[in-house]
Amino acid sequence: MYLWIKALHLVAVVTWFAAMFYLPRLYVYHATARDRDEKQAMAYFATMERKLYRGIMTPSMIAVLVFGGILLYQAPAWLGQGWMHIKLTLVVLLVAYHHVCLIYLKQFAAERCQRSPRYFRIFNELPVIALLAIVILAVLKPF
Repeated sequence: MYLWIKALHLVAVVTWFAAMFYLPRLYVYHATARDRDEKQAMAYFATMERKLYRGIMTPSMIAVLVFGGILLYQAPAWLGQGWMHIKLTLVVLLVAYHHVCLIYLKQFAAERCQRSPRYFRIFNELPVIALLAIVILAVLKPF
């Protein structure tokens, strides 16, 4: 059963990260459309953002947390290892990032977001750093 849970956890991680990579990219396009006063494009991006966040990103995050929690329950010794402490800290930060994405989603929907396309290009890179660190920690278990 452990390997099935691990496989489902990994599929959820891949899906969650794909959404976290794509949603801020949509914000780049949305902010660009806003700066050009392209109302139709802005409405289109708002719809795409909402569907991605609610239909893929949030269910994926929940699956990551549920399956990851089951894995920790099955291997409680990991909680005593430093690599897992760092990994779990990064997961908490990713959950916070996920919720910051919701704040921007709501701001764009209400046409109140004033962040620049450049800001969202940088914002888009944060999950990449977390992903690199998490994979290295999970595979190498250096601490």
